[in-house]
Amino acid sequence: MKSLVLPSLNALTIYRSNFHKDQSTRFSGRAGYLDSSKPSSLKLTPSHTTQPFNVSSIRMQAGDEDFELKQMRDMAAAKKRWDALIRDGKVKLLTPREAGYAIQLSNKTLLDVRPSSERKKAWVKGSTWIPIFDVDDKFDAGTLSRKVTNLVMGGWWSGMPSLSYDRQFLSKVEEKLPKDTDLIVACQKGLRSLAACEQLYNAGYRNLFWVQGGLEAAEEEDLVTEGPQPLKFAGIGGVSEFLGWTDQQRLQAAREGWGYRLLFSARLVGVILAADALFIGAQQVYSTETRDLLRIPIFGS
Repeated sequence: MKSLVLPSLNALTIYRSNFHKDQSTRFSGRAGYLDSSKPSSLKLTPSHTTQPFNVSSIRMQAGDEDFELKQMRDMAAAKKRWDALIRDGKVKLLTPREAGYAIQLSNKTLLDVRPSSERKKAWVKGSTWIPIFDVDDKFDAGTLSRKVTNLVMGGWWSGMPSLSYDRQFLSKVEEKLPKDTDLIVACQKGLRSLAACEQLYNAGYRNLFWVQGGLEAAEEEDLVTEGPQPLKFAGIGGVSEFLGWTDQQRLQAAREGWGYRLLFSARLVGVILAADALFIGAQQVYSTETRDLLRIPIFGS
C-alpha cells in the first residue's frame, strides 16, 4: 500500500480558510488544480564574513524557510489527492442536512474523527467516535516543546490544544466498522475528515461520504445532537470564546440580540478592570520597595 504523508497540524490550520473559499469551484470540475511539480529545495550560501553570528542567523532562516516550503508542498500534494478523491467519485459529498437525512432514513453510520476536546462539547446522536488526531496528553521533552509552541502561536487565544496523530486510527476503525459499511465521515470544519477519508479509501472502504464544511456548518435542525453546547461552538475556546470574539458567537449574538452581547461586554469590562487592578498593584509594590531602598543608610560615605 502506498504510504501517505499527512500535512502537519499547523499546515492544516493555515490552509483551512483558503481551502473552504475555493472548494466549491474545485469540486465542480473546473480546471486549475495545483501543479504537481515540486519546487527545488532552498539553498542559501552566506557570503564570506568575519561575524559567525550572521552566518548562523542565515542558516536558521534558511532552515525555517525550508520547513515552511515542505509544509506547503505536503499540503498542496494532500489537496490534490483529496480533490481527486471527490472528483473521481471515490468519496461522495454531503451537506450537513443531507447527512442528517441519510442517518435517519438510511441508517448510515456517522464516523466522528474530531479530537476529544471538541467531541465532549457536542456530538451527533448515535455517531461512532474515533479521532484521527487527539489531544496530546504526554509530558516529555518533545511534547512539552510542541505544547509551548502551540500556546505561543495562538493556542491561548483560540483554545486549540496540542494534537497528535493517532497511528492506530485505521485499526480502530476496522475493529468497529466492516469495510462494506456506508460511512459518513465528519470533523468540525472538514479538513481532517478528508484526510481520514483518504486513509479509509486506501484501506479498502468504498462507501465513503464526506460532510462538506464539517459539523460546524450544520444548523440546529440538520442533525440530532447531544452534549452541553451546540455543534457550532464545539471548535472554539480560549480567550476568544470567553470574550465572545469568535464568528460563531457573533452570529449567535445577531440572532439573540442585546442580552447575549451584554454578557460578553461585561466579561470584557471585567478583564479590563482586573488588568488595571494588577497594574496599579504592581506600581504600588514598586513604589514601596523604592522608598524602602532609599531609607537604607549608606555607611562609610
